Amino acid sequence: MLFNFIYDTGMDKTVVDLGNLDGKVLLFGGVYSNLQALEALKRIAEAQHIAPQNCLCTGDIVGYCAQPEEVVQLFKIWGAQSVLGNVEIQLRDGAEDCGCDFRKGSRCDGFSQMWFPYAQSKLSKSSLDFIATLPDHIQFRFVDKKFVMVHGDFFNVSEFVYKSTDWSLKQKNFDATGADVIIAGHCGLPFNHSQNEKLWLNPGVIGMPANDGSPHVWYAILEEQDGQLKFTHHTMDYNYKLANQHMQTDFLPQEYARTLITGIWDNTEILPAYESGLQGFGIQL
Repeated sequence: MLFNFIYDTGMDKTVVDLGNLDGKVLLFGGVYSNLQALEALKRIAEAQHIAPQNCLCTGDIVGYCAQPEEVVQLFKIWGAQSVLGNVEIQLRDGAEDCGCDFRKGSRCDGFSQMWFPYAQSKLSKSSLDFIATLPDHIQFRFVDKKFVMVHGDFFNVSEFVYKSTDWSLKQKNFDATGADVIIAGHCGLPFNHSQNEKLWLNPGVIGMPANDGSPHVWYAILEEQDGQLKFTHHTMDYNYKLANQHMQTDFLPQEYARTLITGIWDNTEILPAYESGLQGFGIQL
């Protein structure tokens, strides 16, 4: 049985509680206005008979790529669920920047001054109204474990949490939520990190490659195996050349358009030393 209700955490944050989930659960993040990637992932979910309500996004449905309106509308039609990313919060609130917490004057900050106004100009009232319905967090139970989905972390939507991030920061999230598993996004890289019988799981993003030198993108699947939790990371191929073609406009950063092809980020200024050193060498799960 699926329960879906919203409550306030007392921290001015809303949580959707999905109750107990059965069957496979698809996890993904960072669609980033990449319609071709979202279409491909939806086909994967349908081929594996994963129900729309079991398809969960860590936020930033809107972002760097060229088709924000089409992406939001397809997301609505699909019936997948998402938490608020920092981009959705800023769009909902009519802000002037993406809220990504980039350093002022950095390359990423400069790029955001192109793609964020572009996205604002393309989104319909219908899409903005949908974005306003998204919760800060989603929680559910699966294989007798409590899952909490956040964007950055439980306390800060724009917190960059990586595999190399000290466990003490992650532990504070488990202590605050009572979760056995935290599903998070924002940093753009897939990883899993276990300690003290707790699991921090980032499925990665589908809208941009993971700086690993390949145009493929990442998602994850939860399933039950012999009464135990099993999670797997997966890569996805999609029509990245078409996504790149749609970005051929003066209003969008061409550096991001190239990343769709090369799989290499324009810069690693947001990355810790460990993750920065892995650029182009594949993902270390």
